[in-house]
Amino acid sequence: MDQSYLICIDGAMEQDGEKDRIQLKTRGSFVRRGGSFFITYEESETTGYAGCVTTVKVAEDGRRVAMLRYGRAASQLIIEKGVRHVCHYDTGVGALSLGVAADEIEHALTDEGGEVRFSYTLDSGTQELSRNLVKITVSR
Repeated sequence: MDQSYLICIDGAMEQDGEKDRIQLKTRGSFVRRGGSFFITYEESETTGYAGCVTTVKVAEDGRRVAMLRYGRAASQLIIEKGVRHVCHYDTGVGALSLGVAADEIEHALTDEGGEVRFSYTLDSGTQELSRNLVKITVSR
């Protein structure tokens, strides 16, 4: 994998009134293909998913973001404006089906890099589990 891009991920989660934040800087790849931008990086011990590869696929029109993790803890979260998706999420200890609904998706990505911001809620079908905000910056 070409790792010529610096990928900075800033994530915040609110759950049961508690807030948690994670910041990660890593090297990875970034390409535009078929109407979408693809941000790909290898997970590390820091994230708890060492050996996995994550791809964030951002639609050029900003309507949809897919977070796809491949490897021993494979997961797929689809964040799409106006649509609630039921997605597969593997924690490494067990798998869950979660409802995912977008609050916002904004991006300023070009062929050179840029930024994407999105927020979404995760639910169990009967109750909201968490509200999440992710900002990813990509640069050479």
